[in-house]
Amino acid sequence: MLDLKLLRADPEAVRAALARRGDVVDVDAVVALDARRRELIPQLEALRAAQNEANDAIARAKREGGGDAEIARMREVAGQAKALGEELTGVEAELHDALTRLPNLPHPDAPPADTVVREVGAPAARSYPTRDHLELAGQRVDMERGARLSGSRFAYLRGDLVLLEFALVRWTLEVLGGHGFEPVIPPVLVREDALYGTGFLPDTEQQIYHLPEDDLYLVGTSEVALASMHAGEILDAADLPLRYAGFSPCFRREAGAAGKDTRGIFRVHQFDKVEMFSFVPPSQSEAEHARLLSIEEEILTTLGLPYRVVDIAVDDLGSSAARKFDCEAWLPSQERHRELTSTSNTTDYQARRLDIRWRPEGGKPETLHTLNGTAVAVGRTIIALLENGQQEDGSVVLPEALTAFGAPAVLPPAA
Repeated sequence: MLDLKLLRADPEAVRAALARRGDVVDVDAVVALDARRRELIPQLEALRAAQNEANDAIARAKREGGGDAEIARMREVAGQAKALGEELTGVEAELHDALTRLPNLPHPDAPPADTVVREVGAPAARSYPTRDHLELAGQRVDMERGARLSGSRFAYLRGDLVLLEFALVRWTLEVLGGHGFEPVIPPVLVREDALYGTGFLPDTEQQIYHLPEDDLYLVGTSEVALASMHAGEILDAADLPLRYAGFSPCFRREAGAAGKDTRGIFRVHQFDKVEMFSFVPPSQSEAEHARLLSIEEEILTTLGLPYRVVDIAVDDLGSSAARKFDCEAWLPSQERHRELTSTSNTTDYQARRLDIRWRPEGGKPETLHTLNGTAVAVGRTIIALLENGQQEDGSVVLPEALTAFGAPAVLPPAA
């Protein structure tokens, strides 16, 4: 949610910034609703003061044997106060709804088009045909039985790939622990407020699974639950930054997805992920964004995956992000880079919606900044490890870093 003070002070700057995103938003309507709200509040307060005076006048008049005129006056004032109160309630509801529909202001350096910042590592040269992850995995990725059980784009992960997943998650948590992140397993069913608070509603309703009978939603990322851990709280400056590493299943409808992305486990309805989340003072958020990106790159480099970093176009940012970087790993079967991780600086947008503040030493509470970043999207990382580690006989050599955590050193060829 944007700061109303900023909207009042410089609506033109807000309008220009949002125009860079390509969003058609009515900033003037928000400003007008805010102005009307600020007009109504003192008027209503004055009427309530007049009601109190009228009550006192009635009491005095009754002691003197009268009071009819005063009672009539009180009823008139009470009617006016009720009408203004109802208008104020309506205006505040409209204002809140309009504010929740405004996306975050983009960072001034967010580019007009996706921009490759750097490429790291080179794809391996192979003299033999490249297999994709399904050919390499065989029945260890069981799409047929997954579809029979749950429908298309669900899978059973089996055998050595289960060991690979747990090794990948455990190793990642070890890496993140070294960077000061506390491991968390959060709930995956959340109330609507958590999705509004993180900006996924109203924005991505078509991607979210809803359980109407319980009025709960399945999260598409543990970012939602991690952001809400401190909703409504005031954090002490001495406790910041707070950094969490959340592991959870994630659920997305993936509405509209088609083509090669629907083959195998690249784009499925259920997947596991380790997510980084940070709460920081505003002055530290840009440095924290660079930190999250460097951790993502450290993980990809240690896993031996060729990748590139992309500064995401301003018109492709989610509603809450001011700036976002993606790390895209090379997939030999597609002969191109594909997104494995992303990291976003959401500045004060989510914290304002969730009412999360911090108290500077000796100061008043202020809205802090939140950031998120994918440490490991398990399914896509497994795809990248299989395809980049493949050998001519169909076996797969896995990174040494993972074997210490229970992954096999080599996956045998698919049966």
